[in-house]
Amino acid sequence: MALALSIFLIIASIVMILLVLLHKGKGSGLSDLFGGGISSNYGGSSVVERNLDRITIVVGGLWFAGVVGLSLVLKG
Repeated sequence: MALALSIFLIIASIVMILLVLLHKGKGSGLSDLFGGGISSNYGGSSVVERNLDRITIVVGGLWFAGVVGLSLVLKG
């Protein structure tokens, strides 16, 4: 069980890093490679950016749940 949770945390951490890097920053970020810079010049946050925010929050919650689950497995 601990091994499965550890693998899940590694995968979730990598996905979380990629999602955070895709967000539009104050300067030019990796999101510009995928067309994020074009849509942000025309107005407020785009649908893609809002969906990226939602996905990042969900993955962050799953990551946090994995950390808590792993700590409970290793403690007991």
